[in-house]
Order: sequence, then structure tokens, then C-alpha cells
Amino acid sequence: MKNVTDSFVSLGYWPSAGSFGFNTDILATNPINLSVVFGVLIFFGKGVLSDLLDNRKQRILSSIRNSEELCREAIEQLEKARARLRKVEMEADEYRANGYSEIERSKWTLITSTSKNLEQLENYKNETIKFEQQRAINQVRQQVFQQALQGALGTLNSCLNSELHLRTISVNIGMFGAMKEILTD
Repeated sequence: MKNVTDSFVSLGYWPSAGSFGFNTDILATNPINLSVVFGVLIFFGKGVLSDLLDNRKQRILSSIRNSEELCREAIEQLEKARARLRKVEMEADEYRANGYSEIERSKWTLITSTSKNLEQLENYKNETIKFEQQRAINQVRQQVFQQALQGALGTLNSCLNSELHLRTISVNIGMFGAMKEILTD
């Protein structure tokens, strides 16, 4: 903290450049600011992000397990339907003389309805997985952004006291005054 304070105080001891201008030395300004912001985000957001991702992973795995259970039930229903189909086919052989066309219609109706049910369950499973994944991603993004922003603001507020703030303003006013005098000369 002393180095940061000294760097602000030392701004007043810089010799005037002779003109007013902006600091365009990108290597001296942006990397320092970015490294501070990234450092704060990594330091405060690392544990929170890890916990959030672990919780979402458990929820997603639970949703996947539920979807797989639905799939297993659909497979069981399909096996039952196949058993009924075999039974219907045997009855069809017995009743072929009495009503072959009626039995065939009931067989295909049963197959069609079972296939539709299976497709609906599969689609539902896939939609549920996609929805849960997207919701998890959106929720994690929002929470990480909020917590990183709160952490950065908290760090900045705790580091910048009123005395340091006033000294920084005074030094900057002095520098601008000196630059203004040089420009008007």
C-alpha cells in the first residue's frame, strides 16, 4: 500500500513536459490496470466459481440421471410393447381367417403409438438436458460477474481512503495547472 501511495505522491515531483497531453504509453498504463483487475477477479472469484460449477455439475448430473431413468422406463415400455406385439402376432395367426386386417391395424397402431411415446420421451430428455445446461451456464455467468464486480468494488473502496483521494486530486490539479501555463506561454 505504501508503494501505491508513494507512486501517487511522486506524481507531484515530475517535471513538466512542456505541453498538455495524454499518456499514450500503452505499456505503462493498460497492463498495470488490467493486471490489477484480473488479479482481483482471480483472487476473489476462483473459489466461488469452483463452488458454483461443482453445484451446477451435481444438478446437471442429477438431471441426466433422471433423464436416463426416463429413457430406461421408455425402453421397458418398448420391451413390453414388443412382448405385446409378439402376443398379437401369435393371436393374428390364430385369427387370421376371422379378421386379418383388423389385427394388422391394431398391431400397427400399437407400434406407432409406442414409437411416438418413445420419441416423445427421448425428445423430452434431450430438451431437459439442453435447458438445464443453458440455465446452468447463464446462472454461473451472472453469479460470477456479480461476485467479481462486488469483490473489485469492495477492494477498491477499502484501498482508497479520503486522504489518499485528496492527495491524488491535489497532485493532478497541480499537474494540469503547470501544463496549462506551459500551453498558454
